[in-house]
Amino acid sequence: MTTVQVELPDVLAQSAQAAGLLTPQALEAMLREQLKRQAGNALRTMWASAPPEELSPEMEQMIDEQVQAVRAQRRKQATH
Repeated sequence: MTTVQVELPDVLAQSAQAAGLLTPQALEAMLREQLKRQAGNALRTMWASAPPEELSPEMEQMIDEQVQAVRAQRRKQATH
């Protein structure tokens, strides 16, 4: 496990604490959700840059590799 120290404005820290958002479980869930969003955004960006016609085999391979990388990362995080 890694310990992370974060500095927050007092009002934000107090509000987050009161809402139960500063527990290790809540922080882990928020970080995992954000990582999923970023992976999805990266795939959408790649998809948007693809030509409007059918995807080339190279583009399909790139997408497949990105999906595999995200899945591998999730499996690795799930074991920690």
